[in-house]
Amino acid sequence: MTLLLPRRHFLQGTGVLLAAACAAPHRVQAAPPGWPNRPVRLIVVYPPGGVSDGMARVLAEPLSQSLGVPVLVENRPGAGGSLGMDALARSAPDGCTLAFSAISPLTLHPLLSRVPYDPLHGFAPVASVMRTPVLVVGTPAFAGHGFGDLIALARSRPGAVRWATSGVATSGHMVLAQVRMQSHSDITHIPYHGGGPQLNDALSGQFEVLSTNVAAQQLQYIESGRFQALAVGAPARVEALPAVPTLAELGFERANCDSLFGIFAPARTPPAVVQRLNAEINRVLRGEALRAWLRGAHNMPAEGSSEAFAREIEADRRRNRDLVAGNHSQFD
Repeated sequence: MTLLLPRRHFLQGTGVLLAAACAAPHRVQAAPPGWPNRPVRLIVVYPPGGVSDGMARVLAEPLSQSLGVPVLVENRPGAGGSLGMDALARSAPDGCTLAFSAISPLTLHPLLSRVPYDPLHGFAPVASVMRTPVLVVGTPAFAGHGFGDLIALARSRPGAVRWATSGVATSGHMVLAQVRMQSHSDITHIPYHGGGPQLNDALSGQFEVLSTNVAAQQLQYIESGRFQALAVGAPARVEALPAVPTLAELGFERANCDSLFGIFAPARTPPAVVQRLNAEINRVLRGEALRAWLRGAHNMPAEGSSEAFAREIEADRRRNRDLVAGNHSQFD
């Protein structure tokens, strides 16, 4: 795999998003006259039907009401979110095109493969929206009981354990890479490009382990005994799975990753527009209706300022850069 940019470019770019976000309040705050004067397009960088798509649609309705124009959701899936983010980067910075995405297309994908956009300068972080725990399950092909058995099997039979994720440079892939490194085990990565085929193959035992989102369908499979819940990546145990330990509890603290999702705009979007959008999104996130939806989807709200969102993105980029350096083989 090759890096999009030389390492020094990433080092020089450290803090670019943060600096831009922190400088925003000191710039001219005049929004474009009459903004928004046409519908706002919200690109969802993932396929229809998933939790992220559902969240974007739940958010779009009250946002339409507060902005006074329709917010139209458009799915642009592919390459773990990179295709949709490229579409955003090529859009006019007029506040009428936004994207809903995890932060990984900016903080991890560029370290592992070429992306068609500038991850340091191409976007304006608008608002963090939600955190999604990562769920690690054993499929019918896994004969063990618990995460300890998984590690023991991987160590005793190098390459025999097949671990599927939703794709290269996703949170599930990051969990796998961290587990590989910390356990000094050889686990085969099976990357997918869609949740439907991934779940179907998991149920039929095409691989032993799956990292996925905590969602209603996956919980049903656990309750019915078709999946065995092994661990979660989250700050604390998931309410719906109180007996399932976090990866940190199991001794894999660096693998204890969740996914942070948020709203982005193209670079050079007027700061006043970014701040207005941030305020409206946070107002919606504080509403009980949206919080109830997030609880039902087993996700957590992640409200905050655009500056705080930029800091989280920069911190994640630094962690990933340090992890990937010299360890590319773990991210195959």
